[in-house]
Amino acid sequence: MYQAYWGLGESPFRGNLDQRYFHQGPSQEEALARLHFLVEERRTLGLLLGEPGSGKSLLLEAFAQQLGHVQRHVSLVNLVGLSSYEFLYQLTGSLGVESPPNVSEFKLARAMADFITANRYQQVATVLLLDDVDEARSEVLDQIVRLAQFDVSRDARLTIVLTAQPQAVGRVGNRLLELAELRIDLEGWDADDTIAFVKESLALAGRATPVFSESALVRLHELSGGIPRRVKQLADLALLAGAGQNLVQIEADTIEAVYRELGVVASTGTLQSNQRSQLVR
Repeated sequence: MYQAYWGLGESPFRGNLDQRYFHQGPSQEEALARLHFLVEERRTLGLLLGEPGSGKSLLLEAFAQQLGHVQRHVSLVNLVGLSSYEFLYQLTGSLGVESPPNVSEFKLARAMADFITANRYQQVATVLLLDDVDEARSEVLDQIVRLAQFDVSRDARLTIVLTAQPQAVGRVGNRLLELAELRIDLEGWDADDTIAFVKESLALAGRATPVFSESALVRLHELSGGIPRRVKQLADLALLAGAGQNLVQIEADTIEAVYRELGVVASTGTLQSNQRSQLVR
C-alpha cells in the first residue's frame, strides 16, 4: 500500500464523494452560486451540465450540505437504473414521507404531491437534486415532468436540479428542456486549482512535505485537462508508481510514464485493469 510509503493516513485521491476533498475552484463557486439562486428565487427547474468526471455529483453533495434543513427539505437521488416506482420510493423515503409497506406507485406519487403542497403552505422549500438525468428511463423523466408542473402558482416552493453530460442533454427530452429556467455549465479546474487540490489533498491525508515536484504538478494538469476525476486517477497512479520505484519525489517524467504506459485515456479518464495490474507487479 502506497499510503505507508508516502506517510499518508488514507488515500487522498479516492473516487468517492468525500466532502473533505471537495475543491471549490471558480467554476464550482459560480455553479454553487447559481444553484443557490434557483432555490432562493423559487425557480422550478435548473440544469447542471458537465463532462464525465467534472464533479457534478460531488457538487450536488456540497450544495445539499450548504442548503441545510432549516426551512428546506432536500433530497439527492441518482437516477441511473431506477424504475418509476423506485424513483418515487427513494424520493419520498429520503424526504421522510411516511408510506406503508408495498404501497402502490400511484399512492407514492400522491404522497409526494401532498408533501410538496404542505411545504408550500408552511413556506418550506422542497429541493430535489436528481443526478444523471441523461441516464434515466423515460418513465422516470415523465415523473419529473409531472413534478415540475405540479405547482405553477407564484407561491410555489419546489426546485428541481438535474445533472447531465452536455453531449447527452437531448436524452432529457424536449419538455424538461423547455421547462428549464437556468443552465449551469461546470468546467474543469485551471492549473492553479489542480495544483492546489493535489497539495491540499495530500496535506489532509497526513503528508507534511511535498510529494510532487512543481513540474510534475504542471504536467499532471496538462495531461488531465483539469478534469477532477482524471486529476485524481493520474495522481493516485503516480503515487503507486513512485512507491514501487522507491522515489523520494514524483517528477514530471513519472507522470508522463504513468499516463502513457498505464492506460489513462484522455477522452474518458478511465484505466484499463490489466495495465493497472502491470504497475502493481
